[in-house]
Amino acid sequence: MKISREKINIELARNEMSITALANTYGVSRARMNVILNSREVSTVSAGRLAKALGVDVTEIME
Repeated sequence: MKISREKINIELARNEMSITALANTYGVSRARMNVILNSREVSTVSAGRLAKALGVDVTEIME
């Protein structure tokens, strides 16, 4: 599943959340979160967890 880094950054701004805070909510280290965000293609489970951590529907962070 392809995710949009730009859309994720928009949601981070809306939630006034940093990458570190997102990583903590998601349950991984900041370094691992950067790997996930930079990979662009993630599993459906990862996309779902990422959307849940941001408080949005998964379709809102997909390319």
